[in-house]
Amino acid sequence: MLNVVLVEPEIPNNTGNIGRLCVGTECKLHLVHPFGFIINNKNLKRSGLDYWVHLDVTEYTNVEEWVKKIPDPSRVFLMSSHAEKSYLENDFQDGDWLVFGKESVGLSEEVLNQFDQHLTIPMSKLIRSFNIANSVAFVVGEAKRQIGLKI
Repeated sequence: MLNVVLVEPEIPNNTGNIGRLCVGTECKLHLVHPFGFIINNKNLKRSGLDYWVHLDVTEYTNVEEWVKKIPDPSRVFLMSSHAEKSYLENDFQDGDWLVFGKESVGLSEEVLNQFDQHLTIPMSKLIRSFNIANSVAFVVGEAKRQIGLKI
């Protein structure tokens, strides 16, 4: 099972869509506070539809609480537009942690400095970033392809 981590998500619709993706791909979702919305927000539930009840999700008060739950920090991959290595060049394994930052600014330097494995999603220079739900789908799709999509 892959672990998808959203650090300080801001937009409920994105989190709902990512939750739905996690249900469909049997990934565990980890949500790190603070959020830019209330978890029972109607938009979150609308985006996740009725799948939210099937979601394997854990919430953490802060980054420190989440980091304490990681058994092997070498299997934590942080997505950053500033990274040099593409997620397409990475070798993923079952149980990996795929970490995404808040929609407006990505992951903080504090979080980035805690782990060595930073990956980027190649994109045209005409845009600054992809929507976070799309980014999660790209990376989960590639990781599942490598591991073998066994659902």
